[in-house]
Order: sequence, then structure tokens, then C-alpha cells
Amino acid sequence: MFIKDLKKCEEILSGDNTILNELINPLKDKITTRYSLAHAKLKPNQISLNHRLRSSEVYYILKGKGEMFIDNERKEVFAGQVIYIPPNSIQRIRNIGEGDLEFLCIVDPAWRPEDEEVLE
Repeated sequence: MFIKDLKKCEEILSGDNTILNELINPLKDKITTRYSLAHAKLKPNQISLNHRLRSSEVYYILKGKGEMFIDNERKEVFAGQVIYIPPNSIQRIRNIGEGDLEFLCIVDPAWRPEDEEVLE
């Protein structure tokens, strides 16, 4: 059985400027899965840097209010919503709420540093 506690995961500042806790990555954890899963957080008025992944990605908004940018599209997003980000899309998200914006990042195939390009 594989169980990991968010409170015990190392918190890092990712290349795109979000605060991340990596929960599942089959390249590091002894599990068999194609995807990786991370918990992300942005403080109020912060925005992630433009970036793109070779993999597809899904954001699931847990808490707060944001503004999602994918290529030339922009939409407001809220807790309970899922956002699909196609491979190689230029993406960023802005916290437009008063509290933290928290979301899960599911990347398939699993996230690897060499598969991400930060554009700013």
C-alpha cells in the first residue's frame, strides 16, 4: 500500500513560480503508474510563469479563484473545476482571489524536468 501525507512532503518553489508538493511520481516512488500528481499553491495576486509541458496536464482547483491562460484563451476558474491542458500548450494561472489558490496537477506521462520549458 502506498500512502503519502501532504503535510510531510517537501515544499518547493517550481520553475514556473508555484509552490509545489510532489505527491506521486513513478520515477521517484516505488509505484506503477503513468501519471504524476502534485499539490500546487499560489498566494493572492501571484501568477505562474508561462510554461509548456510535453505531457498533457489536468488542474483540479481545490480552493480559491483563479484566471487560467492556455495559449490564446483566458477563463476564470473556481474550486471544484477541472482544467485540461493539452501537450505543448503555453499555460499559466493567476490567483485573483483573496486567499491562497490551491490545485492538484496531474501530468501524463509523469512530469520530468526535461519535459517542461519555462518561457519567462
